Amino acid sequence: MKTRDRILKSALVLFNEEGEPSVSTVDIANEVGISPGNLYYHFRGKEVLIEALFDSFEEEMHIVLEAPVAKPLSVEDNWLYLYVVFEEIYDFRFFYRNLSDLLQRYPQLARRFRDLLSLKERALGALLRELAGRDFIHLGEAEHVHLAERLTLFMTYWMNDRAVRHPEEDGPDLIHRGVFQMLLTIGAYVPEGREVFLTLVEGFYADIAAKKRR
Repeated sequence: MKTRDRILKSALVLFNEEGEPSVSTVDIANEVGISPGNLYYHFRGKEVLIEALFDSFEEEMHIVLEAPVAKPLSVEDNWLYLYVVFEEIYDFRFFYRNLSDLLQRYPQLARRFRDLLSLKERALGALLRELAGRDFIHLGEAEHVHLAERLTLFMTYWMNDRAVRHPEEDGPDLIHRGVFQMLLTIGAYVPEGREVFLTLVEGFYADIAAKKRR
Protein backbone atom coordinates (compact mmCIF):
# COMPACT_ATOMS: atom_id res chain seq x y z
CA MET A 1 0.00 0.00 0.00
CA LYS A 2 1.32 3.43 -0.91
CA THR A 3 2.21 5.81 1.91
CA ARG A 4 -0.59 8.20 0.89
CA ASP A 5 -3.18 5.43 1.11
CA ARG A 6 -1.79 4.25 4.46
CA ILE A 7 -2.15 7.79 5.79
CA LEU A 8 -5.77 8.02 4.65
CA LYS A 9 -6.63 4.62 6.05
CA SER A 10 -5.07 5.36 9.45
CA ALA A 11 -6.62 8.83 9.59
CA LEU A 12 -10.08 7.41 8.90
CA VAL A 13 -9.71 4.82 11.67
CA LEU A 14 -8.49 7.41 14.19
CA PHE A 15 -11.15 9.97 13.26
CA ASN A 16 -13.90 7.37 13.54
CA GLU A 17 -12.68 5.92 16.83
CA GLU A 18 -11.48 9.02 18.68
CA GLY A 19 -13.33 11.86 16.95
CA GLU A 20 -11.76 14.14 14.37
CA PRO A 21 -11.15 17.13 16.73
CA SER A 22 -9.12 14.91 19.09
CA VAL A 23 -6.72 13.66 16.41
CA SER A 24 -3.73 15.66 15.17
CA THR A 25 -1.55 15.09 12.13
CA VAL A 26 1.21 14.02 14.56
CA ASP A 27 -1.10 11.31 15.92
CA ILE A 28 -1.75 10.11 12.38
CA ALA A 29 1.96 10.12 11.51
CA ASN A 30 2.72 8.07 14.63
CA GLU A 31 -0.01 5.59 13.73
CA VAL A 32 1.38 5.17 10.22
CA GLY A 33 4.95 5.00 11.49
CA ILE A 34 6.29 7.97 9.55
CA SER A 35 7.60 11.40 10.48
CA PRO A 36 5.25 14.43 10.59
CA GLY A 37 7.36 15.89 7.78
CA ASN A 38 6.71 12.86 5.60
CA LEU A 39 2.99 13.16 6.25
CA TYR A 40 3.14 16.86 5.38
CA TYR A 41 4.78 15.95 2.07
CA HIS A 42 1.59 14.03 1.14
CA PHE A 43 -1.00 16.20 2.91
CA ARG A 44 -0.14 19.78 3.72
CA GLY A 45 -2.26 20.01 6.82
CA LYS A 46 -5.24 18.33 8.38
CA GLU A 47 -7.70 20.26 6.22
CA VAL A 48 -6.28 18.74 3.03
CA LEU A 49 -6.43 15.28 4.58
CA ILE A 50 -10.10 15.78 5.57
CA GLU A 51 -10.93 16.87 2.02
CA ALA A 52 -9.24 13.77 0.58
CA LEU A 53 -11.30 11.54 2.85
CA PHE A 54 -14.45 13.40 1.86
CA ASP A 55 -13.56 12.87 -1.81
CA SER A 56 -13.60 9.11 -1.20
CA PHE A 57 -16.81 9.27 0.83
CA GLU A 58 -18.53 11.45 -1.75
CA GLU A 59 -17.54 9.14 -4.61
CA GLU A 60 -18.81 6.03 -2.83
CA MET A 61 -22.05 7.69 -1.75
CA HIS A 62 -22.75 8.90 -5.29
CA ILE A 63 -22.40 5.36 -6.60
CA VAL A 64 -24.77 4.01 -3.95
CA LEU A 65 -27.32 6.81 -3.90
CA GLU A 66 -27.69 7.09 -7.68
CA ALA A 67 -28.63 3.39 -8.02
CA PRO A 68 -32.40 3.63 -7.27
CA VAL A 69 -32.65 6.94 -9.13
CA ALA A 70 -31.14 5.49 -12.30
CA LYS A 71 -32.93 2.13 -12.16
CA PRO A 72 -35.82 1.00 -9.91
CA LEU A 73 -34.99 -1.72 -7.39
CA SER A 74 -37.11 -4.75 -6.59
CA VAL A 75 -39.03 -4.69 -3.30
CA GLU A 76 -36.58 -7.17 -1.77
CA ASP A 77 -33.54 -5.24 -2.96
CA ASN A 78 -34.85 -2.07 -1.30
CA TRP A 79 -34.25 -3.55 2.15
CA LEU A 80 -30.73 -4.67 1.23
CA TYR A 81 -30.13 -1.24 -0.28
CA LEU A 82 -30.85 0.44 3.06
CA TYR A 83 -28.15 -1.71 4.66
CA VAL A 84 -25.64 -0.62 2.02
CA VAL A 85 -26.38 3.08 2.62
CA PHE A 86 -26.12 2.73 6.39
CA GLU A 87 -22.85 0.81 6.07
CA GLU A 88 -21.34 3.50 3.84
CA ILE A 89 -22.31 6.18 6.36
CA TYR A 90 -20.90 4.13 9.22
CA ASP A 91 -17.58 3.65 7.41
CA PHE A 92 -17.14 7.46 7.36
CA ARG A 93 -19.10 8.17 10.54
CA PHE A 94 -16.81 10.90 11.84
CA PHE A 95 -18.34 13.24 9.23
CA TYR A 96 -21.75 12.77 10.84
CA ARG A 97 -20.74 13.22 14.46
CA ASN A 98 -20.82 16.87 15.49
CA LEU A 99 -21.79 17.63 11.90
CA SER A 100 -22.55 21.32 12.36
CA ASP A 101 -19.24 21.91 14.12
CA LEU A 102 -17.29 20.05 11.44
CA LEU A 103 -18.89 22.02 8.60
CA GLN A 104 -18.20 25.30 10.40
CA ARG A 105 -14.52 24.43 10.69
CA TYR A 106 -14.33 23.09 7.12
CA PRO A 107 -16.79 25.35 5.24
CA GLN A 108 -15.51 24.15 1.86
CA LEU A 109 -17.32 20.87 2.57
CA ALA A 110 -20.68 22.41 3.50
CA ARG A 111 -22.10 22.72 -0.02
CA ARG A 112 -20.86 19.29 -1.01
CA PHE A 113 -22.43 17.72 2.07
CA ARG A 114 -25.73 19.48 1.35
CA ASP A 115 -25.60 18.09 -2.18
CA LEU A 116 -25.16 14.61 -0.74
CA LEU A 117 -28.17 15.11 1.51
CA SER A 118 -30.22 16.18 -1.50
CA LEU A 119 -29.10 13.11 -3.41
CA LYS A 120 -29.91 10.94 -0.39
CA GLU A 121 -33.41 12.40 -0.30
CA ARG A 122 -33.88 11.80 -4.04
CA ALA A 123 -32.74 8.19 -3.65
CA LEU A 124 -35.16 7.57 -0.81
CA GLY A 125 -37.89 9.31 -2.81
CA ALA A 126 -37.20 6.97 -5.73
CA LEU A 127 -37.36 3.99 -3.38
CA LEU A 128 -40.73 5.15 -2.03
CA ARG A 129 -42.10 5.82 -5.52
CA GLU A 130 -41.17 2.31 -6.60
CA LEU A 131 -42.87 0.80 -3.55
CA ALA A 132 -45.96 2.95 -4.16
CA GLY A 133 -45.97 2.05 -7.85
CA ARG A 134 -46.07 -1.63 -6.92
CA ASP A 135 -48.92 -0.86 -4.51
CA PHE A 136 -46.79 -2.03 -1.60
CA ILE A 137 -47.35 1.27 0.22
CA HIS A 138 -49.97 4.00 -0.16
CA LEU A 139 -48.71 7.59 -0.12
CA GLY A 140 -50.19 10.89 -1.19
CA GLU A 141 -47.84 13.27 -3.01
CA ALA A 142 -47.36 15.48 0.06
CA GLU A 143 -46.78 12.43 2.26
CA HIS A 144 -44.26 11.13 -0.25
CA VAL A 145 -42.17 14.31 -0.08
CA HIS A 146 -42.35 14.58 3.71
CA LEU A 147 -41.56 10.90 4.30
CA ALA A 148 -38.46 11.06 2.08
CA GLU A 149 -37.33 14.13 4.02
CA ARG A 150 -38.03 12.44 7.36
CA LEU A 151 -36.12 9.31 6.40
CA THR A 152 -33.19 11.43 5.22
CA LEU A 153 -33.19 13.26 8.54
CA PHE A 154 -33.21 9.99 10.47
CA MET A 155 -30.46 8.46 8.33
CA THR A 156 -28.28 11.53 8.90
CA TYR A 157 -28.63 11.84 12.68
CA TRP A 158 -29.42 8.31 13.88
CA MET A 159 -25.83 7.64 15.02
CA ASN A 160 -25.76 10.72 17.24
CA ASP A 161 -28.98 9.65 18.94
CA ARG A 162 -27.73 6.10 19.52
CA ALA A 163 -24.33 7.34 20.75
CA VAL A 164 -26.05 9.39 23.46
CA ARG A 165 -28.61 6.80 24.54
CA HIS A 166 -26.75 3.55 23.77
CA PRO A 167 -23.00 4.23 23.68
CA GLU A 168 -22.28 0.51 24.06
CA GLU A 169 -23.63 -0.32 20.59
CA ASP A 170 -21.07 -1.26 17.97
CA GLY A 171 -21.22 -1.04 14.18
CA PRO A 172 -23.48 -4.02 13.36
CA ASP A 173 -25.91 -3.12 16.16
CA LEU A 174 -26.10 0.48 14.97
CA ILE A 175 -26.68 -0.52 11.38
CA HIS A 176 -29.30 -3.18 12.20
CA ARG A 177 -31.17 -0.78 14.47
CA GLY A 178 -31.08 1.96 11.85
CA VAL A 179 -32.51 -0.27 9.12
CA PHE A 180 -35.07 -1.66 11.58
CA GLN A 181 -36.35 1.82 12.40
CA MET A 182 -36.50 2.77 8.70
CA LEU A 183 -38.56 -0.33 7.89
CA LEU A 184 -40.92 0.33 10.79
CA THR A 185 -41.45 3.87 9.52
CA ILE A 186 -42.16 2.70 5.97
CA GLY A 187 -44.35 -0.10 7.33
CA ALA A 188 -46.84 2.43 8.65
CA TYR A 189 -47.82 3.10 5.01
CA VAL A 190 -48.44 -0.55 4.07
CA PRO A 191 -52.19 -0.67 3.37
CA GLU A 192 -52.76 -4.42 3.60
CA GLY A 193 -50.89 -7.00 5.62
CA ARG A 194 -49.25 -4.28 7.69
CA GLU A 195 -49.19 -6.40 10.84
CA VAL A 196 -47.64 -9.29 8.93
CA PHE A 197 -44.99 -6.99 7.46
CA LEU A 198 -44.12 -5.45 10.83
CA THR A 199 -43.99 -8.88 12.46
CA LEU A 200 -41.58 -10.05 9.75
CA VAL A 201 -39.42 -6.96 10.27
CA GLU A 202 -39.31 -7.46 14.03
CA GLY A 203 -38.55 -11.15 13.60
CA PHE A 204 -35.79 -10.37 11.12
CA TYR A 205 -34.15 -7.92 13.52
CA ALA A 206 -34.50 -10.32 16.48
CA ASP A 207 -32.94 -13.12 14.43
CA ILE A 208 -29.95 -10.98 13.52
CA ALA A 209 -29.51 -9.93 17.14
CA ALA A 210 -29.70 -13.57 18.32
CA LYS A 211 -27.08 -14.69 15.78
CA LYS A 212 -24.78 -11.89 16.90
CA ARG A 213 -24.99 -13.01 20.56
CA ARG A 214 -23.91 -16.58 19.73
